[in-house]
Amino acid sequence: MMEWSIPIFVAIPLFFAFILPIAGKKSERVGDVLANIGALATLIFAILNVKFMKETSVYYVGGWKLPMGIYLVRDALTIFMLITVNLIAFMSTLFSINYMQKFTDKTKYYALFMLMLAGMNGVIITGDFFNLYVFLEIAAIASYALVAYGIESEELEAAFKYQVMGSVGSAFILLAIILIYSHTGTLNMADVGKVLQEKGLTNLLIFASVLFIVGFGIKAAIIPFHAWLPDAHPSAPAPISAMLSGVVIKVLGVYPLIRIIYNVMGFNELFSNILMILAVISIIIGDLLALLQWDYKRLLAYSSISHVGFILLAIGLGTDFGILAGLLHLFNHSVIKALLFLNSGSIVYSVGTRDLKEMGGLDRDMPVTSKTNLIGSMSIAGIPPFNGFWSKLLIILACITSGKVGYAWWAIAGSIITLAVFAKAYKYAFCGESKKKVKESPAWMCIAMIILAIICVAGGLLLLPKVKVAFLNPVVEVIRGGLQYIDRVLGGLQ
Repeated sequence: MMEWSIPIFVAIPLFFAFILPIAGKKSERVGDVLANIGALATLIFAILNVKFMKETSVYYVGGWKLPMGIYLVRDALTIFMLITVNLIAFMSTLFSINYMQKFTDKTKYYALFMLMLAGMNGVIITGDFFNLYVFLEIAAIASYALVAYGIESEELEAAFKYQVMGSVGSAFILLAIILIYSHTGTLNMADVGKVLQEKGLTNLLIFASVLFIVGFGIKAAIIPFHAWLPDAHPSAPAPISAMLSGVVIKVLGVYPLIRIIYNVMGFNELFSNILMILAVISIIIGDLLALLQWDYKRLLAYSSISHVGFILLAIGLGTDFGILAGLLHLFNHSVIKALLFLNSGSIVYSVGTRDLKEMGGLDRDMPVTSKTNLIGSMSIAGIPPFNGFWSKLLIILACITSGKVGYAWWAIAGSIITLAVFAKAYKYAFCGESKKKVKESPAWMCIAMIILAIICVAGGLLLLPKVKVAFLNPVVEVIRGGLQYIDRVLGGLQ
């Protein structure tokens, strides 16, 4: 598994995306099996790549080299993101076996799902701006269709709003890429970074950076660019809500920002201030809006806005400690929010409503959903010893140690509001008297929820010295190393 294995992360889901509509015509069960095999295969390959965490490998597409060629890059950051994305994808396809039975043509759903997964994996491993945009659009277009998969008026309206806002974000990103190409004459990220080092920061580059922040800010649903998310996430089928909130907004929004700002443009105080201000606004407003919601999935959607803010706050500090905290929270939030959205899907599957006021007493009738939801709620609220506690604690400590005590207080305030949000949600959904007689969700749905809940309980183990050194520290080094990315990639091309 050397450089030739890098494109496998796109090839596997693309292969299954094309064969699913054909093979699935014979039996719906065939579609279930193939989709889960595809998602599991990419997850296994991602885990196997952990052995390359301390290396930077480059794959030439078609054998073409710089400056004409296209290349794919594998480093610690890409491996970290690939594991996160494909873990959530496999849990979502597992949950879909039972959940998607109430929808028509499940195999086409799986085909779109695999197309979205291929696009996200492509965004992570690409080493040039052109293919970053191409893969981003593949993932985005598939996600637009998946949001509308229920084909009711609510789903269609949400998908239309998501598509309009997503297209606006894509237009900003494309314009920024055009400006960079006009300034540097190349689209390879490392090559662009090399040219920018020689030419220095210009007004054109500052403008392009603003376009990137707005474009990827829309994809990540950072306030004030969040208008599409509160409609899209609740309207989508639960496994797609888990993907959107768990990984899509991070892969299409947060990850490119990190890669471009740190490894191509070069991190500076201006970027730090912009990211941290937007982060605090997202943390507080996102949580306050979540507190006002009675639609459970809409509550979770606003909470996602807040926790993207936590990630950006930590990353925006620009310190090793801050980056470590941000990465840990990115992984933790992906797992937690996927679990909570799958919980919401389990409730809708059995109870038939997303309205918290119409729930109650589900603790007795749906014990697996209730217990896993309690774990997810305590995790996201930052209750020890669950994984969300450790990453939030590190974010607060990172703010304090870097002299940003004011930002630490905002993070603490956001955590307190989050606790109130999920205490309210759990009380109305699972406590009290039963409004109607229901039963627990089918086995595959429960298995997916249990696995994610176990990861929430065990997530703190990532901070064990040996695990942190082997898994998290190399990712921090890639980001904190900044423009050393250019030398590592270009050195691999010579």
